[in-house]
Amino acid sequence: MEHIVGFKRKVIENVGKVIIGKNEEIELLLIAFLAEGHILLEDLPGMGKTVMVRSFSKTLDLPFKRIQFTPDLLPGDITGVSFYNQKEKDFEFREGPLFSNIILADEINRATPRTQAALLEAMEERQITVDGTTRKLKKPFMVLATQNPVESYGTFPLPEAQMDRFLMRIRLGYPTKEEERIILLNTVGKVLEHLESVIREEDISQIMEEICKVQISTEVMDYLLDLVRATRESDEISLGVSPRGSIALYRASQVKAALEGRDFILPEDIQAMAVHTLNHRILLDDGNSIEDTVERIRMIIKQIPVPLENLEES
Repeated sequence: MEHIVGFKRKVIENVGKVIIGKNEEIELLLIAFLAEGHILLEDLPGMGKTVMVRSFSKTLDLPFKRIQFTPDLLPGDITGVSFYNQKEKDFEFREGPLFSNIILADEINRATPRTQAALLEAMEERQITVDGTTRKLKKPFMVLATQNPVESYGTFPLPEAQMDRFLMRIRLGYPTKEEERIILLNTVGKVLEHLESVIREEDISQIMEEICKVQISTEVMDYLLDLVRATRESDEISLGVSPRGSIALYRASQVKAALEGRDFILPEDIQAMAVHTLNHRILLDDGNSIEDTVERIRMIIKQIPVPLENLEES
């Protein structure tokens, strides 16, 4: 697992040349990618979301497409359309921007529900169906969607079914004074322009296969399930975590363990990932901001007994 730890370090250092002071968020981005999941970046404009995604795709040497979601965007604009080629006298399919490895869905909540729904099949099944024909998307495939948590005019809130497709919901937040000083002094455009990749695509597939072999003991699995069930039984939560959320937490914990150099999951991995993988999967009775839901998840973590045996020897 040492080469996976080294890979994590290279990715964080490389993306960190462009995105200052956000090593934890870069690691979360990498965890979601290796877990074959998607991320919802919920933050204010101008926080570096687009630059982070671009630098991440260059670091992994994977094709990147950006889709600007607007109210007039149609499903065919992102999936692709069939058109009649008069020269060939037959229908041809023109691929949409979803046929790439890393997709930035910018301001996803500005698109209509119909267009948002076009992402559901792509995010869950890694395929799209147009005119009755199903086409597989490229591997690896990851959607990073952004939305402004403050602005509500002209937006269409994501339904629970759409939110549940995201592995994580995270926020970048403001930089510190010293971090912002470095941002102002750096010529970010030039740094991003000269950013080089740190891995080949075939090596990424090998790392993903190794991560799938990370084990979990019965005691730790019970701990994960107890956390999830607590969200369903809480009086303050009107909608608990779905089985898809349990899978997301398990997959993220596998990646977290591998990036720490282990081939087994510890309760600490589950605790670290629960905050990010479950916060958007619950509905509270008194508010559903990321701060509210994260705090509720942390309270649940404190309430669930942690397995005390020596897990490293099990």
